[in-house]
Amino acid sequence: MNLNVYSNINAIRAKGLSEVSFSNEQLNHFHDLIYDQVISAAVSTLSREYGNPPSPFSFFVMGSAGRMEQSIWSDQDHGLVFTANTDEAQGYFLELGKEISRGLELAGYKKCPGSVMACNPLWCKSMKDWENQLGLWVGASTWESIRYLLIFSDARSIHGDSSLISSLKERAFDEVKREQMLLRMLDNTMYLKKGIGVLGQLLVETHGAFSGSINLKETAFFPFVNAARLLAIYQGIKETSTISRISLVSDSVMLHQDKSLYSKNFSALLDYRLIHGNHRDYDSGHYVNTSKLNKVDKRSLKEILKVGGQFYEHVRKLLERM
Repeated sequence: MNLNVYSNINAIRAKGLSEVSFSNEQLNHFHDLIYDQVISAAVSTLSREYGNPPSPFSFFVMGSAGRMEQSIWSDQDHGLVFTANTDEAQGYFLELGKEISRGLELAGYKKCPGSVMACNPLWCKSMKDWENQLGLWVGASTWESIRYLLIFSDARSIHGDSSLISSLKERAFDEVKREQMLLRMLDNTMYLKKGIGVLGQLLVETHGAFSGSINLKETAFFPFVNAARLLAIYQGIKETSTISRISLVSDSVMLHQDKSLYSKNFSALLDYRLIHGNHRDYDSGHYVNTSKLNKVDKRSLKEILKVGGQFYEHVRKLLERM
């Protein structure tokens, strides 16, 4: 592992963030650029040590990276799929996954605490094994397997053959619909943390390091993200960003004015986090200290929270009527 290369990439990331941190689109394209530099360096390292990759492959990201909704700080959520179905290929790409994960950590992206990373055999598989895995998750229909399917639905290829991920997602969506799993997926996302109290006040953390702050991830992002993801699976939409998913829903399923309302408020939420979020580190990036907000800012946040709740309820009722 070339520590200097990854350290240099981290320096580029730290320097460049200040120039792109005012636009969600620019910020996420910048994250992609840093990822690509790390992946290219990792591929070069593996090629020197073990030879060229034994088959075409795709490195994909999930979570907020998959949806292009990362904040200034981001952790790792990624996987690998490759075409060769051999032990040799499995060993090679696991090593590549480990090298990429180590490189990303050195470049400033903390490892996923749940090990949703290409260094984990669960997320590093041949095309055939991925097809089998998706079938097993659908067949099991447990809380954990449904969670994995929801995570995978955000997969976005950022290096290699993107058609591999497109094919896998199409297969997964078809199996989910065939087994009528959408209501079970809905149940998996039903718990939503309230952001507004009965008296119209913003509900903040009452203890711990973020006491006095509201958790935007759990109160504001989850309703939009979960609702749009379920709609995407329902309609077979392979795009991953929440706004793209909403815009691609057919007008026969959701009225244009409703889609416009939800998209507008989610876009406002992305901007709101960049402007008001606490960006000291990854964990703090999800919080906003409400004591630092003026009346207009608080009113804007309440509107976003209200519309997010409406969106989720809209999708819940739609799926329950199926």
